[in-house]
Amino acid sequence: MRRVLSATCVLVFLFGEATCVRAEDSVYSRTENVVYSVRDGVGLILDIFQPKQGTNGLGIVNVMSGAWYSEEAQLRAHFRAKVFEAYCSRGFTVFMIRPGSRTLFTGEEMVKNMKTGIRWVKAHSAEYKVDPARLGIMGASAGGHLALMCLVTAEEGNPAAENQLERPDTKLAAAGIFFPPTDLLDWGGEKDGYRKLPDLYFKCGIEGVPEDQVLAKVESLSPARLIKFPPPPMLLIHGDSDTVVPLSQSEKLVEAVRKVGGEVELIVKPGGAHPWPTLNEEVEVMAEWFLKTLVSSGSR
Repeated sequence: MRRVLSATCVLVFLFGEATCVRAEDSVYSRTENVVYSVRDGVGLILDIFQPKQGTNGLGIVNVMSGAWYSEEAQLRAHFRAKVFEAYCSRGFTVFMIRPGSRTLFTGEEMVKNMKTGIRWVKAHSAEYKVDPARLGIMGASAGGHLALMCLVTAEEGNPAAENQLERPDTKLAAAGIFFPPTDLLDWGGEKDGYRKLPDLYFKCGIEGVPEDQVLAKVESLSPARLIKFPPPPMLLIHGDSDTVVPLSQSEKLVEAVRKVGGEVELIVKPGGAHPWPTLNEEVEVMAEWFLKTLVSSGSR
């Protein structure tokens, strides 16, 4: 089911204050609650933000997740940071995919949900006038973690599959990520930090599960430990005062990517926490990076 936003105003929450933006003045139109799959009887949905002034032919998959929950708080954070203005004003079409929450899904299942969403986007790319071969992915915090997992474990498609969503691959052309967890086995020197998120690994938690199985599962959800070949280009932005996800998490990913000869850039925000009040400025930086990177990817 699709529902186009038709309210007179869109509430954009800017640092605690609500600013009313008339729908006719917005640079994008929004289609809400598109069901891209059903898993275990639960409908998985995405929203589509399209530029009003015409598309540049490029699409961005936006992972809507915070602390591995897909809730309205994450949507409000996107409005605060003016994410959709930044991308749609440049001609991008943004597909905001909800992978579900860890109350219902494990981390592995959320990654599978995201990949199904990516396949949905590619299967409908002609409808939204985006190039499926030049699709970027972005996310922040837990959303960044899931985005990186999709990037480094991309899967081939099956063009002959009867199910339309099994035909496209899940390959991506670039990733722009804010303050992501990348190594759940080593949380800034805290070797057992993974125990704080038991339901991320197994639905019933890790109590009673053999330690070697737990560690294997945690490693399988640590993108910095999964990189064996050069991934697509990445831009990471992380604050040096982040007490939620240590800066070392991004630094570990950078080290892993460079070790295999991949292309990665890390911008460190001085004094940046998780997040910071002027995040919209870095959102603009990332949008420009995506524009440059995805346009050039067409000639590779």
